[in-house]
Amino acid sequence: MDEKLERLLAEREAAVVELTRALVAFPTINPPGEAYTPCAEFLGRRLQESGFEVQYIRGEGAPGDSDRYPRTNVIGRFATGRPGPAIHFNGHLDVVEVGRGWSVDPFAGVVRDGRIYGRGTCDMKGGLAAAVVAVEALLATDLPLCGAVEISGTVDEESGGFGGVAHLAKLGFFSRPRVDHVIIPEPLNVDRVCIGHRGVWWAEVETFGRIAHGSMPFLGDCAIRHMGAFIRALETEVFPQLDRRRTAMPVVPDEARASTLNLNGVRAGTVPDGTGLQAACVPDRCRLTLDRRYLIEETVGEVRAEIEGVLERLRAARPGFAYAVHELMHVAPIMTEPTAPVPQAVAAAIRAVLGKDAEFVASPGTYDQKHIARIGHLHDCVAYGPGILDLAHQPDEFVVIADLAASMRVMALATLSLMGLTRN
Repeated sequence: MDEKLERLLAEREAAVVELTRALVAFPTINPPGEAYTPCAEFLGRRLQESGFEVQYIRGEGAPGDSDRYPRTNVIGRFATGRPGPAIHFNGHLDVVEVGRGWSVDPFAGVVRDGRIYGRGTCDMKGGLAAAVVAVEALLATDLPLCGAVEISGTVDEESGGFGGVAHLAKLGFFSRPRVDHVIIPEPLNVDRVCIGHRGVWWAEVETFGRIAHGSMPFLGDCAIRHMGAFIRALETEVFPQLDRRRTAMPVVPDEARASTLNLNGVRAGTVPDGTGLQAACVPDRCRLTLDRRYLIEETVGEVRAEIEGVLERLRAARPGFAYAVHELMHVAPIMTEPTAPVPQAVAAAIRAVLGKDAEFVASPGTYDQKHIARIGHLHDCVAYGPGILDLAHQPDEFVVIADLAASMRVMALATLSLMGLTRN
């Protein structure tokens, strides 16, 4: 590592802690999308002070966007004035709900025992802070870097990314010639390079019945009982098959190398939200949300057919069984080649900083790489960040300060490698 760069990074270890704490202090809970604009503006001011040209772009028309909850994204760009590639660091500003079980204030950024605690420390404000400080240190060296570097803070990743990276990708912010390489500081552990993720198919299965008085259910047809039959069929027919399927992708943890299905939620009956009241009726419809994570060896057509096959068998065998399937979202599995420039640059930087070979992994769940590849058609993209994957969305979420410092060095070295220097 360049001596001046190493010295500047060492001097900024406290700065990355303070920036993480400052970002965590914004309660950017999604849904509904709290505090997006002030958080984006805070990051934008920081980037402007470091010489970046800054834009704020609202995800107008995206799910959840409103004047009360605007989907405000920020992008900063620093162009060196010398021809070369553009490297983009993308971090999402939103966090999931706090949930129960915390022993500290989730937005205080409590520092204790070499850790920073708070919602978003791990996923992924710590990673975003490390990227910002890494690039600031690199630019402060005055090395003759080539090309450009960008940093973005985007929204809604936790709910699909449609008001954030997907919206910006449609506008050309994640495509060549503007951008060549992307690093997303998601929490996949400081010694891992994440090159992709499993596919996801979200759908709602709806069963139908006939409404009647609850005291005479024999006059109606209960949609919940029909849904119960479908769930029993999933348990006996589908879940055992999914458990037997394994992927060659390096998905972590090991259990996620199988196909999975999560039953996300069930809605039925006639209870108005928030009233606590019930009506004496046989429910005539029931809805079940499915979260199906599938492997690169499977196709989405096979995934759909498997569910529809169960439903069709029930329709043929069960009197009165009627159903509908509503697809909510589909994202294909993605895997960047480990030999591409970004995976190689990050892996080499991990080796230099940590003294060990990087582990190439794939994520069990999707993240915003899906939009960069699908919409932006840009495939040299990885996730690399300091957080511990298992801590994401948990109570007492934290990031290890030593990992923050190490990832900051890795990102600085990888950026230097990818941008290169002018040769006189």
